[in-house]
Amino acid sequence: MKHSLFVLLILAVFSTGCTVYQIDSKDTSQDFYAPKTSIDQVTYLEKVDKPYTEIGTVTVTTERNQSIDEVLPKLKQEAAILGADAITDVKCDSTDMWKQLKPQKLLANAYIRTNYTAKAIIWK
Repeated sequence: MKHSLFVLLILAVFSTGCTVYQIDSKDTSQDFYAPKTSIDQVTYLEKVDKPYTEIGTVTVTTERNQSIDEVLPKLKQEAAILGADAITDVKCDSTDMWKQLKPQKLLANAYIRTNYTAKAIIWK
């Protein structure tokens, strides 16, 4: 019984995939904005066509193989904490020493870190 439990534990550890997200924000406004209660209240806009004020920057650092669709909810969650109405100007760039590493087909870049950064904005 003990042996099979140990084997099951080892299989569970090796069969699970994990992605570590490091989420951060920088408040650039002196004003207070009430946090949003849901990420659904924060919109992602590629292009903004009405007046806004930038209240901060949100950053998610993750594995390079994560898609923007997987990262957007994390960006929106952090922007919601700042009280933002929307996020825009999402940029993707590798971090520090990871920029020097060339893409690896074998690992699918799974261990190379990337920063996704967005502006947190409110409507005027």
